[in-house]
Parts: sequence; C-alpha cells; structure tokens
Amino acid sequence: MAGGWARDGAVQDQIDASVEDAVAQARSRLGKGESVEFCEECDRPIPEARRKAIPGVRLCVSCQTKLEKQETAGGGMNRRGSKDSQLR
Repeated sequence: MAGGWARDGAVQDQIDASVEDAVAQARSRLGKGESVEFCEECDRPIPEARRKAIPGVRLCVSCQTKLEKQETAGGGMNRRGSKDSQLR
C-alpha cells in the first residue's frame, strides 16, 4: 500500500531496484580470468588455495581487506531524495 503521491507497489519497486543494484555491483567485483601469483599491491605471494578458490584473484587477503574497507566507507545511495525535491 503506497501513500501520498506514490502509486501502489512503489516501495517494493524501490526495494527491488536496490537489490538489483547490489547484485550487479557484487557481480562486477567478481574476478575473471587467470589468477596472479603475486599481489598487485604489495608483491607478496598469493597462496595457491586462494588462487584456486577465487578465479582471477589479483590481491592478497590483507590488501583485499583494505580495499573493501575503503569501498564500504563511501556510503550508500538515497533513492528517495528529500521531500522538497519531490514536490518541485
């Protein structure tokens, strides 16, 4: 049930779009191709088990962790905007 100016199902559409965006972003981060033997950031060897488990791996666990922390610090996306912007 939507209220105000929104049509029925608008909230679910926003939820679905957010989920689709998150899935697309996760898929874009998946590795492709052959894994490298040494980390592209620090040149430490990447263990064979990691290279087999994650196709196309480019970073060691330490560097990958640092990268993911930087990415999550960026924040999310606000699809709704402010009420003022919706009234204009």
